[in-house]
Amino acid sequence: MDSYPQLDPDDGEVLDREVVVTDDVLVKAFALGPGAELTPHEHADSTNVFHVLEGTVTVIRGDEESVIEAPGVVQHDRGVVHGARNDTDERAVFTASLCPMPGSG
Repeated sequence: MDSYPQLDPDDGEVLDREVVVTDDVLVKAFALGPGAELTPHEHADSTNVFHVLEGTVTVIRGDEESVIEAPGVVQHDRGVVHGARNDTDERAVFTASLCPMPGSG
């Protein structure tokens, strides 16, 4: 039942794996190596929720940034530009859940 992937990124590297894909939700796991950044982007038709599982993530939302330590949860409303960066010397891991699934409705 547990589909939590083992991701071990190098410095500056972003690794991701799809964890759950259904008709109405997508959950991806992201591992950010030290200095890595998930480029800010938006989802016009989906709410996006980050669950910080390990380490510390600098969450970018629009013009704002906030440091979120595990465990932490951050919601991004539809159409809001968001991203994530690892400003630490340790790996950071979080999931991103999209609902509804992009393109599903």
